[in-house]
Amino acid sequence: MTKTTRGLVLGATAVILTATTVAGAGIHLRGQAFFQDGPKELVDEVWQIINNRYVDGTFNQVDWEEVRQNYLDRKYTSNEEAYGAIREMLQQLEDPYTRFMDPEEFKNMQIDTSGELTGVGIQISLDEETNKLVVVSPIEDSPAFKAGIQARDFIVKIDGQDAIGMDVNDAVKLIRGPINSDVVLTIMRGTDEIDFPIKREKIEIHPVRYSYREGGVVNDGIGYIRLTQFSSPAAKEMGQAIEALEEEGVSGYILDLRSNPGGLLYSSVAIARMWLPGREAIVSTVNRQGETERQRANSRPLTDKPLVILVDGGSASASEILSGALQDNQRATIVGTKTFGKGLVQSVQPLTQGSGLAVTIAKYLTPNGRDINKLGIEPDVIVDLTDEQRDALRKDRDAIGTAADPQYSEALKVLKQEIAKQPRHGS
Repeated sequence: MTKTTRGLVLGATAVILTATTVAGAGIHLRGQAFFQDGPKELVDEVWQIINNRYVDGTFNQVDWEEVRQNYLDRKYTSNEEAYGAIREMLQQLEDPYTRFMDPEEFKNMQIDTSGELTGVGIQISLDEETNKLVVVSPIEDSPAFKAGIQARDFIVKIDGQDAIGMDVNDAVKLIRGPINSDVVLTIMRGTDEIDFPIKREKIEIHPVRYSYREGGVVNDGIGYIRLTQFSSPAAKEMGQAIEALEEEGVSGYILDLRSNPGGLLYSSVAIARMWLPGREAIVSTVNRQGETERQRANSRPLTDKPLVILVDGGSASASEILSGALQDNQRATIVGTKTFGKGLVQSVQPLTQGSGLAVTIAKYLTPNGRDINKLGIEPDVIVDLTDEQRDALRKDRDAIGTAADPQYSEALKVLKQEIAKQPRHGS
């Protein structure tokens, strides 16, 4: 992957989920005319980034040179006209993760990765097969989560406005709004349409929660860590959690990544290094030239004790990087249901005039070379929840990670078996 500054954006609240890098501003605009820092220059700047970095060298079988000429032949009297043209141009790639952000959207995206969000608390994407907005995951304890929005729900209306086929950016603008204002999301779940009135809030996210739990082998306890998002503070908070639990003498860990929609790529790599020894591979990225960069552990894991990871259909992107890396290296046992299947890497490029571009530059592979895009990570132990069980856990947040949580109960059973295999508990 092209070297970039530290940073990756999950996407705005109610925006695309992604594992992505943030690139520095300014690129060489090969062969372009010297436009006067205006709308046409912005159009060509976006075209050049796609031309140089987009993962698909065929540009979705589109003549990209002809596209450039068509859009530069136009006259633009305002930035807004250029914004519309850019979005129209990008639609030809048929890639929901490659998107243009106007200055307001780009600012919101940067705020989102800082760990503070304003809105209803969901990540959405455009489902390519149905052309509907799909909920990747509601953020835990957010207004959307409390209202009952679930991963893989389809948003068909926003405040009564038809949302089928709606551009993700347009949907975000409608879903966002002032704190304490209301929005109604109409969700299609199966064949049912359900209205969810939601009050927008400021959402402060501490992505890591942890606790010492009784129930290990002999007299030892286990460490339970729930990671809800790979935002900027995630790696630091994860390290603090592991160190605190190590001091308490836990005999093993359950890492809960359920409904974690992903986030910063560097955060997932940093967290993987906390569990992996030696120079084990974590993730590799492959761009359109086939060049591969492989991220590895750095020989300094914080613990080598048994680990079980919980995942579900809302575990995506960076969650899949982490769980896939630990599964392939036989460092963890995965319990739950198949993950979302988001295996593309976006680079976030600041543009002139304060706007930005998220462009798919590569796909990521697990250490064993698995391409998880659209396929997801298959658990080692499959434990599904019924609608009734899922609804009960949503209504009673304190039940997550307890005996009332069937997936957690199975994870604990698996962990006990792994702990019992350790030398001090063996024969």
